[in-house]
Parts: sequence; structure tokens; C-alpha cells
Amino acid sequence: MSDQATKDLYWMRRALELAQRGIGLCSPNPVVGCVILDRAGQVVGEGWHEYDLIDHAEVVALREAREHAGERLHGGTAYVTLEPCNHQGRTPPCTGSFIETGLKRVVAATIDPNPNVAGHGADAMKAAGIEVSLGIRQAEARRLNEGFARWSQHKRPFVLMKVAMSLDGRIAPPPGHHAGPAAPYWITSELARAAVQPLRWHADAAMVGVDTVVADDPMLTDRSGLRRRRPLLRIVLDSGLRMPLDAKMVKTAQNDVLIFTVSADQARIDELRKRGVRVEVLPAEAGRVPLGKVLDVLGEEGILNLLTETGTRLNTAMLSAGLVDRIHLFVAPQIMGSDAVPAFRGMARFVHMEAVEVERYGNDIGLCSLLKDPWPHESDEVKK
Repeated sequence: MSDQATKDLYWMRRALELAQRGIGLCSPNPVVGCVILDRAGQVVGEGWHEYDLIDHAEVVALREAREHAGERLHGGTAYVTLEPCNHQGRTPPCTGSFIETGLKRVVAATIDPNPNVAGHGADAMKAAGIEVSLGIRQAEARRLNEGFARWSQHKRPFVLMKVAMSLDGRIAPPPGHHAGPAAPYWITSELARAAVQPLRWHADAAMVGVDTVVADDPMLTDRSGLRRRRPLLRIVLDSGLRMPLDAKMVKTAQNDVLIFTVSADQARIDELRKRGVRVEVLPAEAGRVPLGKVLDVLGEEGILNLLTETGTRLNTAMLSAGLVDRIHLFVAPQIMGSDAVPAFRGMARFVHMEAVEVERYGNDIGLCSLLKDPWPHESDEVKK
């Protein structure tokens, strides 16, 4: 590996570290990090994006770089985790700032999946005489912005399905053996349950079915303790509007609990709304809440990442409909038997998990796999 390639990997790793500081603070924008080197190869500016602070990572890094380096920026290099934009949004195009500064080279981890940007930012910089390299640590950069990639192209959230289950694929004891919300039966260990909190922190919304609420009475909150720009939206799919009025989610609702239903029970809807619960009535599909329409509504609200923590029926329905982008299984070393509640039932098609990431949480195992790549296929070939 050449010295330049080694340097590129090093500084892009730093840019990715900066980008991660924006997790929970950027949505519905992508997380982006940027590092600026002067023409002598010395770092003079760093930045990352936070939605409420307006400026993009590139602008933040350039502002710092100008203060420290001045004219030494001419002939410098920028490392950015996402292709700089070339269109007017809440801020001017970042490509213009790079061109005006007189940078010699821009290294971007990946193109921007937004159809308004994809490739155009790189083309504009090349036309201005800037050397552009794409694809350094691309996989890591794309992993950070899977939600933005899905939403920017299809206006639907990226769906991460989380399932905690036994070795034989069971998610709860047999009916009648459950002690109820007062004494929940935990299949996975405390370590595995703690690993769920970062998933909620990264998500804009978490979703359960009403059966889970009735059985377990969850809070469904983000207890990671990490900063986030907006509260985790807690979603319940409840076709018959059976949501208990004394449920913990209802008691703690502050316009951050959203129920999707097909029920026309206006009195019940009014009772829930008086308690700070949002209720969205959708047209029924086979008597149920239409899952695709749910994703459309969430996309309209700027929800980029949706975490599902649903039960048998919804797990099966979402996988069968091809609505799950990534799946994360938490598997505990216990066998519950065929009478226990299955994670999935009657699958319409097999689901193959490829390139599986494996982690351990004590005696439990985590299995994570991307089922549907949200990035545009035409960008799969790295441009140099």
C-alpha cells in the first residue's frame, strides 16, 4: 500500500469518528464528518454536522481551517465521509466552499445517495480542477447513513428488525405461562438487553404491536443516556384500538406516542388524544393496518431509521412483504419447546442472512445482517 493510500485511510477514519458525533442529532439529514489538511499535510480543521446548528460538516471544518491556516489552505486536502452537496438547501452548496478555498484534493468515502446530489458534487469539483477520490472506507461510511440512503430515494425509513429469541426461535413462554407485565420473562441476558439501547438511540422511531403492549406493558424509551435531537417516536400498530389507557406508554405520552389503527371508534380516539397520544387512522388491508402505508406516513414525517420490536404476526408480515432492510437477532442459549411463542410463523418466503456480523453478550449471541441494500446500485462501482 502506498504512503498516500495509508494516509487516506487514516484521515478518513478520523472523519468517520467525527461523523459519529452527529448520531441522534442530524436526522433527517445524514451524519457527516470532515477533516481539512493544509498543503503541508497538517490537520487544520475538523467538523461534523448537527441539524439544529445548520452548518454542514464541511463548512464547520473550513471555518476552523481558515482561522488556523489562512492561505496555507490553498493546495490542501479535505476528507469527508459523504460527497459534498452541489445544491441550495438550508445552506449554500458545500462544493462552492471547497472550490473557493482553493483545495487541491477532496477525498469522499461515498457518493451522496440523494438523487439531487449523487455524483453532481464530485463532477462540479472536478470541473473546477480539484482532484476527487471516492470510495475510501466506503462500507463504513454507508453503514452510518443507511437510513438517509433509504429515505432520500424512497421517502421511507430504513427498517431494522430486532428479535430476542431462544435457540429454537421462541420469543415468549406458551400462552398461560406468562406472568404478565409485573414479572416479565426475559429470554436474553441483561448484557443483550443493554445492547438494544444503542439501537434505539440511533433510531428515530421504535415500533411494537398492541399485543406486546398488552402482554409486557413496555415504555419503549431510549435509555442510552446519549444526546438526541428529538424524542424517540414510540409507535404502536393497533388495528382494533385495544391500547390500554393505563399503559405506561399512554401515561408517559407527550405527543411522542403514535398509534396506527383502522378503527373508527371516535370516542376511544378522543380519549387517547386527550392523553397526549397521536392516533392515525388508515384504510384497512385485510382488516389490518397497512404496513406499507405506515412506512409512507413515517417517511413524510422525516423518520429515517425505524426499529421494530414486534411479535410473531408482525415479524412474519414485515419479512414476508420485504419491508425489512436489516435484521438483528439476539439469541439466548435456552430451548423453550414448540408450545412457546415463535418468532416467525408461516413465512411466505425464506429469508437468507448473508455477511452475518456475530457478537457475544455474555452467553448470548447477536446475529446481524443487511437484507436490502438501501444504496443506489449504479454507485456500487467505486469511482476514482
